[in-house]
Amino acid sequence: MMMTRRFIWLVFIFVVIKFSDGGTTSSYIRNPQPSIDMPFESFPPPPGDNAPEQVHITQGDHEGRGVIISWVTPLMKHPNVVTYWKEGKHSHKKRAHSTITTYRYYNYSSGYIHHATIKGLQHDTKYIYELGKHDSIRRFSFTTPPKVGPDVPYTFGVIGDLGQTFDSNQTFEHYVSNPKGQAVLFVGDLSYADNHPLHNNLKWDIWGRFVEKSTAYQPWIWTAGNHEIDFAPDLDENTPFKPYMHRYHVPYRASQSTSPLWYSIKRASAYIIVLSSYSAYGKYTPQYKWLEEELPKVNRSETPWLIVLLHSPWYNSYNYHYMEGESMRVMFEPWFVEYKVDIVFSGHVHAYERSKRISNVKYNITNGLSTPVPDPSAPVYITIGDGGNIEGLANNYTEPQPSYSAYREASFGHAMLEIKNRTHAYYTWHRNHDNEPVAADSTCFYNRFWHPVEEE
Repeated sequence: MMMTRRFIWLVFIFVVIKFSDGGTTSSYIRNPQPSIDMPFESFPPPPGDNAPEQVHITQGDHEGRGVIISWVTPLMKHPNVVTYWKEGKHSHKKRAHSTITTYRYYNYSSGYIHHATIKGLQHDTKYIYELGKHDSIRRFSFTTPPKVGPDVPYTFGVIGDLGQTFDSNQTFEHYVSNPKGQAVLFVGDLSYADNHPLHNNLKWDIWGRFVEKSTAYQPWIWTAGNHEIDFAPDLDENTPFKPYMHRYHVPYRASQSTSPLWYSIKRASAYIIVLSSYSAYGKYTPQYKWLEEELPKVNRSETPWLIVLLHSPWYNSYNYHYMEGESMRVMFEPWFVEYKVDIVFSGHVHAYERSKRISNVKYNITNGLSTPVPDPSAPVYITIGDGGNIEGLANNYTEPQPSYSAYREASFGHAMLEIKNRTHAYYTWHRNHDNEPVAADSTCFYNRFWHPVEEE
């Protein structure tokens, strides 16, 4: 009887996972149905005359005492004011005015897009804010992060390549249901408007309404992906990133960046650097020069966790977008190792993968050392382009599983990164087909600067 039970258990393990030269390739059976966009009518505009909609916030300065509040009014520019106050201090209201922008994209004209930056807020404090007037007043809230410090705990959600399908909704609802998330690290590809005829920009409006119940209450840290480029000469649209740049503002000037496509922020005990996979990054380019000057500024005694967000993965063992990030890796990976980056999050590949700590920095064309090797100073690379977008899952792996790959699975989902203190963080990845408390992949990360020991 005991032998029979043991045999059944071993068969079960073999069915669930298979082992190779690398780590684990999950054989979890997913829903094979295609990802289909939710209908427009699923997300109608809010009631009221000229009601503000598509509300979203992000960090508004470098330290975490500022917030950028963005919204759209569909018919009129005004009111362009946000009223805000500390919770419980209703009689101490303050006001901030927005800057207003609009754009045209082929046959589409946007509403009035507002961006209001509020600075000088108190750390770790809940604020209430209101937009609109009369019958269209809408009220939201946010909580500022704790003061920056080396042992400040903080929990980030991590999402990429979301889109607006029924699978996207499942990813989004799972994240929203998790009370631990305090901010989202978003690694690019938002609305997928460019997947539709004439780059249908109404999809940008629908996406903004879709995610509002999170983005209006906690900051999403934005990264631009390839679906934000919207470069379409056949439509006489020759300005890259036009809809994205009008709709999503970030505090790039606070980190001396010359472009909103690459910038940095501090939040709690993390230093977050956002890079652009689709902007020039060769030597002497603005992004290269900025990153070269930015990395030495990171004080690991103040912000021990160094996290990088970009869209196109550098290490990827799927037969989708394979090696598309290679030239950027060649340019910047030596710096990531030198400065002991802890984690690099990317998207683009519509699946999930976590690497081991490896680097490939010794190759100099003549020495033949062009193989990733274990490196305790290297980051873990996590591909999380599994938000649920209309293009569907990437489910074709390179075989055998490379030695640098620790875990990979072609499922939709999201991740949570719980920073505990300067040495430890707990990371979980949640597939959509499980309940949110279930982690399909989990590990402890040890900080590369303060505790650079082998995780496994």
